Amino acid sequence: MPIYHIVLFRLKPNVTPAQLTTWSQTAQNMVGQIPGLRSLKANTPLPICVPRAKGFNMGLVAVLEEAKDVEVYAAHPAHQEVQRMREELCEETLAYDLEFEE
Repeated sequence: MPIYHIVLFRLKPNVTPAQLTTWSQTAQNMVGQIPGLRSLKANTPLPICVPRAKGFNMGLVAVLEEAKDVEVYAAHPAHQEVQRMREELCEETLAYDLEFEE
């Protein structure tokens, strides 16, 4: 069953659009590098959601093949690079993994 890895980010105030573009592209480039990672998309919340977002102003959804792939994803060097970038750009992160039948 696929796993939906959902992550919300509260960006630091000084983050530039260029930094976000680089980070998002680096994250999306993990698809094809990390076994089990089907897709990854990142974006800012829709305006209607901002009042309820509690300051989280960026999010991503990664889809993995199955639960065991979450550990592979977390430990992979490509993901570790994205993590290093995240630490530079974000004040806080919230992650949540969900499993759904297809």
